[in-house]
Amino acid sequence: MAAGGARAAGRAAGDRILQHVPYRGAGPALNDLLAGQVQIMFDTISGSIGHIAAGKLRPLAVTTAVRSEALPDIPTLGDFVPGYEASTFHGIGAPRHTPVEIIDKLNKEINAVLADQGMRARIADLGETVLGGSPADFAKQIAEETEKWGKVVKFSGARAD
Repeated sequence: MAAGGARAAGRAAGDRILQHVPYRGAGPALNDLLAGQVQIMFDTISGSIGHIAAGKLRPLAVTTAVRSEALPDIPTLGDFVPGYEASTFHGIGAPRHTPVEIIDKLNKEINAVLADQGMRARIADLGETVLGGSPADFAKQIAEETEKWGKVVKFSGARAD
C-alpha cells in the first residue's frame, strides 16, 4: 500500500489494514501506482481524480464517512469495515496574535469566495467538499481531528524518532 510520507491521514488510513510502503510524497507514490510498481494507494480524490477520469486508475472505495459527490458510484470503506472513516481537510490560518478585525475580514472574504457557485463547482470537480464557516468552527474541527488521530497514533505505537 503506497501513501505519501507526509500524508498522515492516508498512511494512518491504510496502516489499519495493509502494510505501508513509504514514499517521499504522494507524487512518487502515484507514479509507481500508475506504473504498476505498487497495487494500491490511499490518496486524496483531488490528487487522483484526473487519472480516474482518464481510466488510468480504478477507485475501490473512499475513506470518508459518506460517498463522494465526485465519485457517487464508489462505496465507502466503511461499507466493508464498519465505523471506518479517514478524511483530510484544508484550511487557512493566520499567525498567532493577528488582530481579530483582520481575522474577521479574512473569514468574511474567504466565505464569500467559497459561496461563489463557480468556485464551488471547481472545488467539486476536484472531488473536494466546501465547508466554510467561522474561525471557531475550524478550531473545533482541528481539535476533534487531533484527538481522533492522536488516539490512532498512540494505539499504533508510532514514535517520532
